[in-house]
Amino acid sequence: MRTDQILTRLERVFARLDREPERPAHLQTPQMSRHRVVLLGSTLAFYLAIVVAVLTTSWLVRLDWQIMFFRPYEQWPQLHAFLDYLVVLGQRGPTAVMVAAWLGWRSWRQHTLRPLITLGVALLLLNITVGSVKLGLGRLGPHYATEIGSAELFAGGDIFPSGHTANAVVTWGILAYLASTGVTRRVLSVVSAVVSLSVGATTVYLGTHWVSDVLLGWSAGLLILLALPWFEPLIARTEAYVFDVRELLRRRAETGRMPAPVVSVLTPLLSAGGKWQLRSPAETAAGTAAEPVPQPVTATVAVAATTSTTTTTSATSNVTAHSPTARPAVHPAGRPHVIRSERTPVTPVGSRRPAHTERAPARGAAARPVAGG
Repeated sequence: MRTDQILTRLERVFARLDREPERPAHLQTPQMSRHRVVLLGSTLAFYLAIVVAVLTTSWLVRLDWQIMFFRPYEQWPQLHAFLDYLVVLGQRGPTAVMVAAWLGWRSWRQHTLRPLITLGVALLLLNITVGSVKLGLGRLGPHYATEIGSAELFAGGDIFPSGHTANAVVTWGILAYLASTGVTRRVLSVVSAVVSLSVGATTVYLGTHWVSDVLLGWSAGLLILLALPWFEPLIARTEAYVFDVRELLRRRAETGRMPAPVVSVLTPLLSAGGKWQLRSPAETAAGTAAEPVPQPVTATVAVAATTSTTTTTSATSNVTAHSPTARPAVHPAGRPHVIRSERTPVTPVGSRRPAHTERAPARGAAARPVAGG
């Protein structure tokens, strides 16, 4: 009889994560190289230049108004329906779900939480940096502009920089950042660049953002991707902290310092695919005390050759010595006894036994059928 434990899906996930990371040999954590530092500094300078250009109402603001008056959505109305769907690739909710699903599969394959934690850190940085600038500058969008030629700053808006564009850069660029090979990283970099450029241009076409908003959104997203290697130690400590917390919860559950409803909810998370099962302190102490001490079997075997009684005794002690925990005998449940007269007569169809026509049936008894029926 098989006694294999049936694991739930959540238990299988944590059982796989309990293993050692099985990353490819050529997979390395990105480092803050000199080339990356130069790119980061150049992008930061471009970012600050756009902000200054908008604050001073320079030629960039005039370009914003010229494109707004051009109204691209009226010039090419046949693209409107398609671009309404394309701009979804820059929305935070749908893109985060899609990318998290892919990175969750990566975590499952590599037995590590690093891909998901990296995505969480990148999105957190995106919310802090882009959100603070949006609320601080308070720029209004083209559809809500009140004065022609003005930068529309500090008016209670929240569109500078473009959140759709920055989100597209980060969420799709994180796939290239976490790629396991150089070829895959280059391919995903091109794909993420095309998607982010398309999303930014679509927001200008729809009239929801100025051109300067999109330029600043591209810069903001790229700054986050370039700065992620600085947060790799934090990502590693966070992953170790998650597993340390789970070990702490295991110990609290075993010592009884956790309410029973909480333990019942957290058991699938703590069991790690059957490697850990909750036992009360009394059960743990009783199990330790009840462990039998193995006894030597040599003397018992020597005495077993004298009499049949001692042979039985030595065999019993021999079994006890080799089995630390005696298993109780399992007896199948008995079925109710039925006497012969209560059983239903069953005669195979098409019996080859010839019928005894010369025998007369007993008086007062009905004749039995020859073949079942």
